[in-house]
Amino acid sequence: MRENELKLSSGWGMLIAVIAAPFVFAALIAIQHPASIALAVALAVAWGVTLFGFIVVNPNESRVLQLFGKYVGTVKETGFFWANPLYWKTRVSLRVQTFETGVVESAAKTDAAGKIVESGQRHRQPSKVNDRDGTPIEIAAVVVYRVVDTVAATFAVDNYLDFVHMQADSALRNLASQYSYDSPDDQAHSLRGHTAEVAEKLQHEIQERVKSAGVEIIESRISYLAYAPEIAASMLQRQQAGAIIAARSKIVEGAVGMVEHALDLLAQKNVLTLDDERRAAMVSNLLIVLCGHSNPQPVMNTGTIYQ
Repeated sequence: MRENELKLSSGWGMLIAVIAAPFVFAALIAIQHPASIALAVALAVAWGVTLFGFIVVNPNESRVLQLFGKYVGTVKETGFFWANPLYWKTRVSLRVQTFETGVVESAAKTDAAGKIVESGQRHRQPSKVNDRDGTPIEIAAVVVYRVVDTVAATFAVDNYLDFVHMQADSALRNLASQYSYDSPDDQAHSLRGHTAEVAEKLQHEIQERVKSAGVEIIESRISYLAYAPEIAASMLQRQQAGAIIAARSKIVEGAVGMVEHALDLLAQKNVLTLDDERRAAMVSNLLIVLCGHSNPQPVMNTGTIYQ
């Protein structure tokens, strides 16, 4: 079944006829003839049915029309129209819509009089899944989409909104299991280190799942990513340890270069001649000074350098 854009006649002419019809009914009844009264009643019934034929199409909306279960066409043109009153009209939004997976909206609370006493709230409940390494993580994504085929959105699935939400959550879970949360190696692919690649792959996977519902995925990106609460503290210590090791490696590498440069300058300028033992002692002292966590405390030697 393909989408068929339907052109309807303007509803303003019919609206004028509907407004003028009661005066015709009154004139027929005023004749006080059985035939005219029967005609007035028949026209009144037809007039009442005619009222159901008016259609208002707002911007970025469409109406899918059916006649006794058969698809007739889709009205996408904005305006005020009149069509067969027997048409069943289904509204389908063409707006760009967005949602975040794992977000639950609670209904507003009202009192006995119907007055809102507590407005609805949005609660984030990210999906909990294991990454490629088996580490439990929490993840959520923002998905931007729109309907491009009103026939598929209406007839291919029960509710295209629920369908898109469910398929997006399923695709996100599947994608998260294919990547590690983080990787110390920058070349390795991870959820945190390669966001652009992950977003592109997520968009493609969601699109493949929802194309049967006539939906186009415009964009999808991870909006929330964290370790699960039960291992968050341990993973934080692991990250801190990795950062300390990386920092100390850089410090040691720089310190070795500085010591080597200092010894080369001393040798070039003949400032000091050192044997292997004293050279090793100087290297040790310099590395302690450069790599130590705290500032060194100098010891004053009141004798010679050999005492």
